[in-house]
Amino acid sequence: MNIKNYSILPGLLLSFAVAAVSKALALFFPEIGGATIAILLGILLGNTIFRQPVLAVGTKFSESRLLEYSVVLLGFTVTFQTISEIGLKGIIYVLLMMTITIIGAYLIGKKLGFSEKMGLMMAGGNAVCGSSAIGAIAPAIGAKDEEKGQVITLVNLLGTIMMLTLPFLGIALFGDDLLGKSALLGGTLQSVGQVVAGASLIDTATVKYAMLFKIMRIMLLVVVVFVFEQKVKQNTVASDSPVTKGKKLPVPWYVIGFLIACILNSFVPLPHILDTGAHFVSTWFETTALAAIGLRLDFKKFLKEGPRFLIYGVSVGVIQTISAVIFIFLLKI
Repeated sequence: MNIKNYSILPGLLLSFAVAAVSKALALFFPEIGGATIAILLGILLGNTIFRQPVLAVGTKFSESRLLEYSVVLLGFTVTFQTISEIGLKGIIYVLLMMTITIIGAYLIGKKLGFSEKMGLMMAGGNAVCGSSAIGAIAPAIGAKDEEKGQVITLVNLLGTIMMLTLPFLGIALFGDDLLGKSALLGGTLQSVGQVVAGASLIDTATVKYAMLFKIMRIMLLVVVVFVFEQKVKQNTVASDSPVTKGKKLPVPWYVIGFLIACILNSFVPLPHILDTGAHFVSTWFETTALAAIGLRLDFKKFLKEGPRFLIYGVSVGVIQTISAVIFIFLLKI
């Protein structure tokens, strides 16, 4: 291992340690979840104790690379066949929800003065699968690390609030209607962990069916990344800005890896240990990456954008919730 490789160790080990502590705390606070604890603890420690420059290389590696690996491993946990269980109405519901969320988040971001790239990351993070989606979208559209960190923080905080409130809204509106409650949670909550945690506040059956709606959203990650990348490219050409050339793949390698893993998992009988192992490693990678993002996030800069970020998050959350309720009733899910 050369000197350059050794330089990632301090930040990488710190990120892993914060992730481990966060997962341990999540055992006592399961309603919050390890992912959210990791980013909040990272922000706390990164803005107080661990501000040393020597940590920067490792935390940057953890933030970018581990999220990419997590996206690939996520593909081994989903299949095409599973989607059939939610039916045609469920698929239409997911497509409508993703469309409304993407358009709404993008237009609100534009109205509030956020950059196009932040708007697209906010749209993808809320429409697809939170941090993993943002991790896939950010490099594809050339977003800055600081922008990615800010949006991931906002999406996770918004997801936590929705995770703790939507289960009770679902019970109040849909009562014993299992699919209705499941569609509300699985069609809106940002991360897989938040879907599981939120649905667990109701019952195990809701967890299963909410995850079916969530899986459908995750499987559309490749499409979302590709569309967003093409949109940014078109705008870059239209503004006569330099365009990066020589890219051989239409989408980042890890998004293609996700799709290949999903296809394999759908049509090839893979060992059960591969599915459980991929889920375990993917969760650790994502939590470690979130810890690193928190450690790298300058909270003072984030607070400077505070009011706008708060309005942005609340507005997107309201649009998602209202749209979900309307579509569930209209489609009679």
